[in-house]
Amino acid sequence: MELNERIAAREAVVGIIGLGYVGLPLAMEAAASGFRVVGLERDEAKRLRLSSGAVLYEGLDEYRLRRLLEEGRLRISGEVRDLEACDVLCICVPTPLTRTRDPELGYVREAARQAAAAVREGTRPKLVVVESTSYPGTTREEVLPLLEDSGLEHDRHFHLAYSPERVDPGNTRWTIANTPKLAGGWRPCCAALAESFYSAFVERVVRVSSLEVAEMAKLLENIFRGVNIALVNELWMLCDRMGIDVWEVIEAASTKPFGYMAFWPGPGLGGHCIPIDPFYLSWKAREYDFQTEFIELAGKVNVNMPYFVAGLVSRELNRVGKTLKGSRVLVVGVAYKPDVGDTRETPAAKLMKILREAGALVFYHDPHVPEFRPEELDGEVMRSVDLNRETLEGCDCVVVVTAHSGVDYGLLAESGVPVVDTRNALRRSGIVRRSARRRERRG
Repeated sequence: MELNERIAAREAVVGIIGLGYVGLPLAMEAAASGFRVVGLERDEAKRLRLSSGAVLYEGLDEYRLRRLLEEGRLRISGEVRDLEACDVLCICVPTPLTRTRDPELGYVREAARQAAAAVREGTRPKLVVVESTSYPGTTREEVLPLLEDSGLEHDRHFHLAYSPERVDPGNTRWTIANTPKLAGGWRPCCAALAESFYSAFVERVVRVSSLEVAEMAKLLENIFRGVNIALVNELWMLCDRMGIDVWEVIEAASTKPFGYMAFWPGPGLGGHCIPIDPFYLSWKAREYDFQTEFIELAGKVNVNMPYFVAGLVSRELNRVGKTLKGSRVLVVGVAYKPDVGDTRETPAAKLMKILREAGALVFYHDPHVPEFRPEELDGEVMRSVDLNRETLEGCDCVVVVTAHSGVDYGLLAESGVPVVDTRNALRRSGIVRRSARRRERRG
């Protein structure tokens, strides 16, 4: 039976390389649709937890994972040779940045070598799909040569496609199943195979003309958000100087039913995409003697927001006759987004470092992150404190960094402790509280 026929009949075996925030949901969705799936995870501790049925990430159904494991639809493995029996191989590994903000493709290259080994030792042609986010050209310039250098030939041994992940951790409304999936191929037949595969469990697959179009589209999605967030962040800083409530400004602008989309300011960007993806494109653009000045400026604004917030903390303390040095500052929320425990690239880490370097004593509360080990603080292990009256009585200022829905914002407002609310969480919770700037103007 040909590869396309095996995919259409759900008789193809699917291999997922990397079982993180992207790979695990994909593995579960593919297995639930009828494919037999092998999930390759090299981290032994994570592999053992997954094999026991622990989903590890918010928004995933633990009962569903256990059922797929028990039925044999999904198997967790640490052995590359288990990929040899697969017909489809999906690369779902991280693509971080180096300290100099250059793309770090080591994980992708290693996954491509593993895929090449599986194709070489297997008995049938395989479809290799890259889902990891990177700059346009990564699949063609990095993955394809690693497959071809292994003596493999297109069509005879493999087909290559790129289909960017669109996972939003903790989002139960938009999942893999109902979020449109992009697919671009090295050749039209590759894109057709990818479309056939994903159509088995995704409502809508959008085929594009090339690998690079799919790669660029993924970057555009996240750069769009990053640039617009930078715009409102800059507006926030200006409104703060002018004594204008930026939250009210945005809410007022949002009443226009056309030509406007609301974005909200904050203490910086976090997560695995928006803070990182613009730098992929900026790096690649230099190869073409092109400077992405607009994108890079937005990145600078967002990267510097923790410094602005630290300034707000210092001002709030000064207002009550205290200095940042020696003050106890409680950070509420260290996850990068509400109601999840994901701390990747969280702006809370940088803010905590800045406050500490200024002499503040910093601790945190986050109902979703019981333990926090930020690299910015040299890997020091911090533990979440309880949010109660006793805790608030022992601090000099509170900074709301992440607006988790389970936080008692009324308690914060009633405590009398100065609050720097970077997410407008108190007002959104129905708690009326004037900003410190407006108090200064009227005081």
